[in-house]
Amino acid sequence: MTSIDFHFNTPDRLEYACRLTRKILNAGQAQTETPLLVFCSDRGRLNEFDDLLWSLWPEEFIPHAHVSLPEAQDSPILLTDSDIKLSSHTLLLNLDDAPPPFFARFVRLFEVVSTEDADRAKARERFSFYRDRGYAINNFDLSKKSS
Repeated sequence: MTSIDFHFNTPDRLEYACRLTRKILNAGQAQTETPLLVFCSDRGRLNEFDDLLWSLWPEEFIPHAHVSLPEAQDSPILLTDSDIKLSSHTLLLNLDDAPPPFFARFVRLFEVVSTEDADRAKARERFSFYRDRGYAINNFDLSKKSS
């Protein structure tokens, strides 16, 4: 059964998602054979996340690609706005407002929640959805994290 991690109380959802992606990559958890899949049905938001991966660390390359591009086959981080089949369904980062319809295929799901009221309300709906179906949920309150 999928383990779900909620990282909440971040001032900027997409920036924190980039930092989490970088941490996963640097820990060796995302690799070409077992990529981190980043999902968002809102292509504009997904493209904003893509741009941030390029700009947050200009001196550092975070290898990633949209699944539709040829370089995706060699990337440890894949971006998608729809369901795709992978050879390994290990890590999924959800940037969508709803649970990904295919999340149960993954070993671990990451949810990132900002301090914005609208985002928090949508996250509560996702949290209830997972909890009501019996999924194990881990909570990480980012407001309590030391600077």
